[in-house]
Amino acid sequence: MDEMKKLVDLLNDYAYRYYVLDRPVVADAEYDRLYDKLVAMEAETGIVLDDSPTRRVGGAPLSGFQSVKHLGRLYSLDKCQTKEAMKAWLDKLADGDEIPACSIEYKFDGLTINLTYRGGKLVRAATRGDGVNGEDVTAQVKTINCVPLSIDYKGTVEVQGEGIMRLSALASYNSNPDVVPLKNARNAAAGAIRNLDPGETAKRKLEVVCYNVNYIEGARFSGGDEMIDFLKKNRFKVSDYYRLSTSKKEVLQALDEIAAKRDSLDFLIDGAVVKINRYSMREELGYTQKFPRWAVAFKFEAQEATTVVKDVIWQVSRTGKLNPLAVLEPVELAGVTVSRATLSNYNEILRKGIKIGCRVFVRRSNDVIPEITGVAEYLEGNRDVELPTVCPACGSPVERNGAFVLCTNKDNCETALISRFAHFVSRDAMDVEGLSEKTLELLYQEGKIRRFADLYALTKDDLTGIEGFKDKKISNILQAIEKSKDTELGRFLYALGIPNVGKKAAAQIADAFVTLPAAMAATKEQLEAMDDFGEITAGDIVAFWNNPRNVEDVELLLGQGVAIREKSKKEGVFSGKKVVLTGSLKKYPRSKAKELIEERGGEVADSVSKTVNLVVAGEEAGSKLAKAQKAGIEIIDEEEFERRLGL
Repeated sequence: MDEMKKLVDLLNDYAYRYYVLDRPVVADAEYDRLYDKLVAMEAETGIVLDDSPTRRVGGAPLSGFQSVKHLGRLYSLDKCQTKEAMKAWLDKLADGDEIPACSIEYKFDGLTINLTYRGGKLVRAATRGDGVNGEDVTAQVKTINCVPLSIDYKGTVEVQGEGIMRLSALASYNSNPDVVPLKNARNAAAGAIRNLDPGETAKRKLEVVCYNVNYIEGARFSGGDEMIDFLKKNRFKVSDYYRLSTSKKEVLQALDEIAAKRDSLDFLIDGAVVKINRYSMREELGYTQKFPRWAVAFKFEAQEATTVVKDVIWQVSRTGKLNPLAVLEPVELAGVTVSRATLSNYNEILRKGIKIGCRVFVRRSNDVIPEITGVAEYLEGNRDVELPTVCPACGSPVERNGAFVLCTNKDNCETALISRFAHFVSRDAMDVEGLSEKTLELLYQEGKIRRFADLYALTKDDLTGIEGFKDKKISNILQAIEKSKDTELGRFLYALGIPNVGKKAAAQIADAFVTLPAAMAATKEQLEAMDDFGEITAGDIVAFWNNPRNVEDVELLLGQGVAIREKSKKEGVFSGKKVVLTGSLKKYPRSKAKELIEERGGEVADSVSKTVNLVVAGEEAGSKLAKAQKAGIEIIDEEEFERRLGL
């Protein structure tokens, strides 16, 4: 009993911090794990304490808001966290592989909003609260442009939706150096709607995506699809993803499809929702005390967790920058154990208030390095992160350059040099197979390499006798070096390690200037005129070529036989056109669509600008589509895109 009471108190404290104070100290995945443990304990003992969080759907309303009663109860959803659990739920409905028609939808990760209309007018907006009573947030929600203030339907109706902040809106908000950065899009949306100042809500540019009619007077739907049509007809914003399926196989395939798209979406989802479509069957199945029996949420692996910063170390990059890296208390996140997280730069450490010993939110998407999005809470013994005064690799003094800390000896700092060589020989650069960072370190320590051109001067005699270098390995390395001499301009520019020039920027420079001499002579004005090339990037490129050592590096490489091929211009239906891809195409992954456009003479841009000629809009096209419509740019759908491809 004591253990159960401690667990209940802990969960209630976490819920209070999240729902009432808007200052969460644990990630959802951690809360869910403890919640599931409590459910198991209650099932085993048959005891449910009076204040157990399993007795209610959500948290208590804030005292600063007026409490209002919903016309219809807002239920939570039971959840499945494995495919096996999902199959078991579907098996209860199935006749073989066939099931009653079920919808599959996104499970948005935001704050539930209940909109009440009478006589066609929005009269109230409320949070879910405990499912029966919520908080009146009408003034806040009225600042959200996608929420209609009037609708065609004149009866009393409650519409349920999710208040969300798009990731692009979050990035734009956080780019303002004068604001305290928001931790994540979910907390940003919840904090904005439950803020007593509607002006702050407006600043965050929220959306409400509607997915359910919770109560309706004078009408009845036959199925969920008919209800969605009602929402569309009355101009509510609904999700672009809505599937109906009558087989278990199709449902499971749809879950995989959503999981694969998750990281490309401009908003957070933490799973998918499966609902029986037919309302008569929903009524027949009914509800438990907390959940409808006719719907279930399939939860994805968490992409965010909370853990403690144990230390901050500084690593030297190939450009001589000292990059801070957080050493974390290991935590399971998105299927892997995370013990390191990027901290960007010292200014970001200060802006986010990160201290050694504090508890932080850590987020990981795809295979990128996890990042700390914000502080969850400060713990006893916290201490400030200190700036290094000397390079941790070579001991030379460091200098500040804006937000960055630089080694003053970067041209001779061993760690920075080896990192530059590793970048130079990488697959997307000169693509020299067999030269790992460890091998490069050996070559450096043996005095064989100091400049890039030294690689192309290596002979069998130079490598013979070095530890681990046998005849076959030597032969393979020399062949790979020789093969890499024949390269493209974009790869070559990327390999040189020009500050702020990644693969995409290097390819753009190659496309724009065609030859190496022209690229080296490009002016700041010419570079700034290119898409996504701002003043800083253009300045860094010009400064790179104004450094005689960098020009000498190029001359030495050419002297060793490196030959740079000019990129041939391809002709086709997209010749002379700059194309933007937005949304999801059913038949073509983004990379394949880009390849098909380029094969037919086109150029693919990431953002809509005055130089763009065409936009290909797939499903869930967002702000880029709206911007293109406003600018009067030609827009085509996937069907027309495929017709022009001639496939």
